[in-house]
Amino acid sequence: MTSLLYKEIKLVAHPTSIVFAFLGCLVLVPSYPYSVIFMFGCLAPYITFLNAREINDAWYTALLPVTKCESVLGKCLLVVFFQLFQLLFSVPFALLRNFLNIANNPVGLDATVAWYGFGFIVYAVFDFIFLTTFYKSGYKVGKSFIFAAIFMVFLMILVETTAHIPALVWMDSCQTENLLMQLPILVVGIICYGMLIPLAYQISARYYEKVDL
Repeated sequence: MTSLLYKEIKLVAHPTSIVFAFLGCLVLVPSYPYSVIFMFGCLAPYITFLNAREINDAWYTALLPVTKCESVLGKCLLVVFFQLFQLLFSVPFALLRNFLNIANNPVGLDATVAWYGFGFIVYAVFDFIFLTTFYKSGYKVGKSFIFAAIFMVFLMILVETTAHIPALVWMDSCQTENLLMQLPILVVGIICYGMLIPLAYQISARYYEKVDL
C-alpha cells in the first residue's frame, strides 16, 4: 500500500492538487463559505485523474507488476490522503480562529466540530459517486466529476444553510457545551467516510476488472 501511494504521489498527483490540500487554512478567512474548502478537496481528485489520463498512467501501470485492483487501490489511497491531509491541516487554523475570538462567519457554518463531520460526509458521497462512475470506463473523468459534483454542491448548500436555521444554531457555536453536542455529527461523518470509501473501492475494482485497456 505504501508503494502504491508513493507511486501515485510521485508520478500522478497534479501539483494543483497538492496546493488544494493546503487550502484548509482558509478557515481563518472571515466572511467566507468554508464548505468551499470541501470543493477544493473534491477538485483535487478530478484534476489528478484528468492528469493521469493525459499522461497514459493506465497503460504505464498495466506494465507494472500490479493487478487492476491494486491500481484502483492506489488511486483511492491518493484521494483519501489528500482529503484527510486537508482536514487535518485545517485543524490548527480552526483552533487559532477560536483563540483569536474572531466573530462568527456571517456567510455560513463556522469551522466547528459539526463542520468537520459534514466535511467527511461530503467527501464520502463525492468519492463514492466519482470513483464508481469513473471506473465503469476508466477514462470518462469529466462525466464522473459532473455527476458527483451535483451531489457535492447540494450537500455544500445544506451545510451552509444549517447556520441560518435558528433551531440548529448550536452547530455554528464553538462553546464547549455546543461542541459536545456536535460530536455525534463528527462520529457519523467518520463512519460514513470509513464505510463508503472501502465500498467505493470494491465496486470500482469490480468495474475496472471488466474494462478493456
